[in-house]
Amino acid sequence: MKISPPRLLLFLGFAASLTLSACGPSSPTTTVKPTTSTTPVATAPAEVPAATTTTTTTKSAPTTPAMPTNQPAAQPAQPTTALATFGAGCFWGVEHIFKDIPGVLDAVSGYSGGHTKNPTYQQICEGDTGHIEVVQLTYDPAKVSFDTLADVFFRLHDPTQVNGQGPDIGYQYRSVIFYHDDAQKAAAERIKTARAPKYKRPIATTIEAAETFYKAEDYHQDYYVKTGKTPYCHYLRPE
Repeated sequence: MKISPPRLLLFLGFAASLTLSACGPSSPTTTVKPTTSTTPVATAPAEVPAATTTTTTTKSAPTTPAMPTNQPAAQPAQPTTALATFGAGCFWGVEHIFKDIPGVLDAVSGYSGGHTKNPTYQQICEGDTGHIEVVQLTYDPAKVSFDTLADVFFRLHDPTQVNGQGPDIGYQYRSVIFYHDDAQKAAAERIKTARAPKYKRPIATTIEAAETFYKAEDYHQDYYVKTGKTPYCHYLRPE
């Protein structure tokens, strides 16, 4: 059968319509994203570099080690010098002997025990002031003890003679120890008692608290050194 061109076109359109119906509408292109697994994958731990330690040395002041608790308490320092005052007759000979004792730093002739201020030698000799001729020592306790000085004192004169020494007679020549503290007082009394049996007569030495000391005139100081003379009644008696 011969189909005319208009009918041919109509036929072709109808055929195309059938073809589209059979195939259905064309599906749009879908982009498929790659799936990512949510399951964690075990991996070896990353190697952490070891921390670098920097040591800083800090200098500190040296510390004083603690004293053990059983240590005895520190004792007070001893005085570097001390005084001792003795009366044993004329002070010329007493001063002369004491100056030769090791540890005695100075020996000064003077007056003590009276009631007149700044007495003179003339007043002392007249017996109106109540003073005694004495020698005041400055000594180093680390080198010589008061006990040693007291022993020398008893040896250099006759402590049993009352109000005098040898040919020198008078109240100003009496035997006396003037103590400067309780320790000297105790030592003087102890030594006096210990030495008492050595004598045939009682010891006349008195032990009294120290009073104002007045230095004697310059010509009395170092008398035997200045004159070249020798003590006439003072010397160290043997024990």
